[in-house]
Amino acid sequence: MKKIGLFLLLLISSFSFLKADEGMWIPLFIEKYNIEQMQQKGFKLTAKDIYDVNQASIKDAVMIFGGGCTAELISDKGLILTNHHCGYSRIQAHSSIENDYLTDGFWAGSMEEELSNPGLTVTFLVYMEDVTERVMSVFNENMSMTIRQIKIDSVCTVIESEIEKKHNDKYEALVESFFYGNQYIVMVTEVFRDIRLVGAPPSSIGKFGGDTDNWVWPRHTGDFSLFRIYADKNNQPADYSPDNVPYKPKKYFTIDISGIKEGDFTMIFGYPGYTQQYIPSFTIDNIINMENPDKIAIRDIRLQIINKAMQADRKTRIMYAAKQSSIANGWKKWIGQNIGLKRINIIKQKQEYELKFQQWADASDDRNIYKNLLSDYEKLEQEIKTYQKAQYYFIECIYYTDVWDIYYPIYKKIDEIDKTTDIDKIDSLKQNALTAAENLLKDFDAVIDKEIFNEMMKLYFNNLDKEFYPAFYSKIQTDFNGSIEEYVDFLYENSILVDKTKLKDFINGFYNGNTKYKKKNKDKALYTMNDFSNDPYVVLFNDFRSVYTYQILPHFGKMVDIRDSLDHLYMQGQMKMEPDKIFYPDANFTLRIAYGSVKGFRPKDGLIYDYYTTLDGVIEKDNPEIYDYNVPEKLKKLYYAKDFGNYANEEGKMPVCFIADNHTSGGNSGSPVINAKGQLIGINFDRCWESTMSDIEFDPNYCRNITLDIRYVLFIIDKFAGAGYLLDEMTIVKE
Repeated sequence: MKKIGLFLLLLISSFSFLKADEGMWIPLFIEKYNIEQMQQKGFKLTAKDIYDVNQASIKDAVMIFGGGCTAELISDKGLILTNHHCGYSRIQAHSSIENDYLTDGFWAGSMEEELSNPGLTVTFLVYMEDVTERVMSVFNENMSMTIRQIKIDSVCTVIESEIEKKHNDKYEALVESFFYGNQYIVMVTEVFRDIRLVGAPPSSIGKFGGDTDNWVWPRHTGDFSLFRIYADKNNQPADYSPDNVPYKPKKYFTIDISGIKEGDFTMIFGYPGYTQQYIPSFTIDNIINMENPDKIAIRDIRLQIINKAMQADRKTRIMYAAKQSSIANGWKKWIGQNIGLKRINIIKQKQEYELKFQQWADASDDRNIYKNLLSDYEKLEQEIKTYQKAQYYFIECIYYTDVWDIYYPIYKKIDEIDKTTDIDKIDSLKQNALTAAENLLKDFDAVIDKEIFNEMMKLYFNNLDKEFYPAFYSKIQTDFNGSIEEYVDFLYENSILVDKTKLKDFINGFYNGNTKYKKKNKDKALYTMNDFSNDPYVVLFNDFRSVYTYQILPHFGKMVDIRDSLDHLYMQGQMKMEPDKIFYPDANFTLRIAYGSVKGFRPKDGLIYDYYTTLDGVIEKDNPEIYDYNVPEKLKKLYYAKDFGNYANEEGKMPVCFIADNHTSGGNSGSPVINAKGQLIGINFDRCWESTMSDIEFDPNYCRNITLDIRYVLFIIDKFAGAGYLLDEMTIVKE
């Protein structure tokens, strides 16, 4: 196994045949494989300035924000910067008709006014360590993927436990797979749990342009929000407490407001989520021609219903803002991804590469293990279609519903009450369940949800084979004359899960069959777990879950295991076929570096995009009749007065956004965009629509990441919000 580890290091050590600025690189290997090229492009620092275990480095100023974004430290008092859309659900959770922070923005006047966010965490990487040799020593290529994964999981658990024990459980450890199981690295992290909202611009700035401008360039969105990390008095992670103090970081970013120009070096440090750069044409064909179109159609229907309701009512707009944004983000991305992949004819490109791979595999008996790979892929992708389609229809139509989000947490709370033997504990458990119900139904509208679920049921039954129909489908035929509408009417009239009053009454009257409790509460209407199980929505979900568990998942899971095995070998084969080519691992929400240059582009014939936008474009788009384009009056006054403070560019204009050719993906939202000196010049928040294909294929002619210029961030905080006191915490330079 030592030969395998050495072989992999040799494979990823060459810089030839790499597309310009492509790649999401592992910080652990920057000194060995990337720093020379970065310095040739203008980077002024060393590899240790980026990643060092013994001294403070840039990695210590970057973190996972929540469960899917990146954020960065910008002061010695734990102040962190991320995107508005990353903090959106937290801003929404604090919003109401009386305090509409989404519409009006929020700025804490002091640390005492900062708002706590239960459940929100930030995660720092402490260090990473290559454990490939140890993990790969427990399996061989002749094992099935299932057996192999059992052995891998076992040794990874041991490694993780050893590291956590070594640090007295101060840190968490997780072994991550790279190159489809050809390399393994353990990530050691520290998690902070007291994170408070400090400031956010109104949505007319932070979400300016809404879904229309999402994934689009030119862009004029002030997509940022501010939070603060709190720790205990020893600067250690702690649950929320009024006694906690602002976290004192090892490292935070200096902010440079000197400005940028085309060709300047840029580096992004963050947590890209998921890419598939090395998959074959057969898999891509399924994505382009089946999966993406189906998921786009499903979400399109959901969005039409939600958008109509949000436009008609202010309260509904607040309630559904975060949900709508989440649904629309994937919907528009998949549309752009398909357009981009078709434009560059990715399937033909992959087929040409596969022909070379097949010729290479056939050229030597030593490569027998790879000779049938592509034909096995092709056969698998045909067989998996039926179950893959059933899988994402279940996820999109059933699992991603508001009622499912209510059902499962309530079930867990009720089940806890049902299993307790302590009568005196029941009342406190009920209170927990009532609080959960209140929170879960806070942003739920049964009328909207009923309309959505009716359409989702139709889509499910109209597009899948009968083998995936749940048991209650026969009840629809016999008891409701085959009418889905009548069945959905029945659901919403009779289920406790969609009615706050009914659900609270049920929780208050729930007991676990204990005769003493029943006698004590003889005047109450009492309910048992049997009553909950017979709720029509619970019956529906249990039937659907049974279909997924027994009719979809076993077949789909088995085929995914086979695909994983093929992916593992195909990746290994590609690296052997091209020993002089540099390979970077697909994104898997681990800390990565991407670097490139500020650069405009030509998305289509006759159309040239500049590399930056200004406040002029915001004013040009102003439309008070459209929520997403209603520019705040104060911002317009600042614009017409040219009151830009110290943040204007050389032409006296207020910069808003710029683009560069850094390779990014979902998860890079909120990532710091850094100049050649390691200073913060912006926040990554999006890609151009032409770039959404970069999760599968990076094309330097089209792929651009969109960055919010740090000067616009400071201008909004200072001039618009009047929160200049926050700037006093920061280290700001202008050269």
